[in-house]
Amino acid sequence: MTSMSRARVARRIAAGAAYGGGGIGLAGAAAVGLLLAEVRMARRLVGNGTTPHVPQAEGRYGHVYATPDEPALRLVMLGDSTAAGQGVHRAAQTPGALLASGLAAVAERPVEFRNVALPGARSDDLDRQVALVLSDQGRVPDICVIMIGANDVTHRMPATRSVRHLSTAVRRLRTAGAEVVVGTCPDLGTIEPVQQPLRWLARRASRQLAAAQTIGVVEQGGRTVSLGDLLGPEFAANPRELFGPDNYHPSAEGYATAAMAVLPTVCAALGLWPAEEERPDVSRHEGFLPVARAAAEAASEAGTEVAAAVPSTGPRGPWALLKRRRRRRVPVTEPAPVTPSP
Repeated sequence: MTSMSRARVARRIAAGAAYGGGGIGLAGAAAVGLLLAEVRMARRLVGNGTTPHVPQAEGRYGHVYATPDEPALRLVMLGDSTAAGQGVHRAAQTPGALLASGLAAVAERPVEFRNVALPGARSDDLDRQVALVLSDQGRVPDICVIMIGANDVTHRMPATRSVRHLSTAVRRLRTAGAEVVVGTCPDLGTIEPVQQPLRWLARRASRQLAAAQTIGVVEQGGRTVSLGDLLGPEFAANPRELFGPDNYHPSAEGYATAAMAVLPTVCAALGLWPAEEERPDVSRHEGFLPVARAAAEAASEAGTEVAAAVPSTGPRGPWALLKRRRRRRVPVTEPAPVTPSP
């Protein structure tokens, strides 16, 4: 499928989400029977998150940066088992802890981290998660990171419905005053025991959803980072290192790889990234594109960020800025023992 074709599919899904449509499938109705048969076979080989325990990582990070006159930044993770950190055994290995400690190092401020992500969650659970996040209007987060979509694909949630729930969540968080970064649907075609034709169908469905998610998120004022391709060739090349014991969730190294891709966008959303890197770099094929084209390109390339252009609309509709941020090393040390939030 060409980039233009992917853009058209993503635009159609996003439009269906915005205007109440629900009939657009992720992988096509003709493939559903075959897909379900392959899924049942794959589930016998893959742990698929049957043990929902995740380490407790909530609390304050970056104690060394505390000053009496500057409050801590507030970071919240929402989404599914990947956002929660399922598959590792130590709090310091979860994506939330990695992002909190990295953000504290860049901002040189403490970070209060909260995690409301739920293993097994689909996009329709975001309504509940956002309500939890916004229950205390006096403690609205500075930044929310959402990772969602894999369970939508495996449970055949219509893409339009999936994107509608995500878009609504982003709009509610942005209206409350929080910045939002979404790690889009990962590439499920990389799960090691999954064979063809499920592998091809899963990859196609994952990328379709990731592109449509990007359109919905950007139109509500959020930013996205493509996790699909990031967790594709790297996971395929190093499955023993980047997948955990259940062959489904990332390992500690896998979560670190994903966190390092998301961290620059988190910092940029908070105005903490170097100003020179906010300008498009033509040598890295960055620039302004119609949002659907930017979404389709991002779904196919690791760590690609998409954000609304300024101004965000032109004669041909909404535009977005596509960035391929360098995955620079941030001075992140092993997080200190977590101080639970009150």
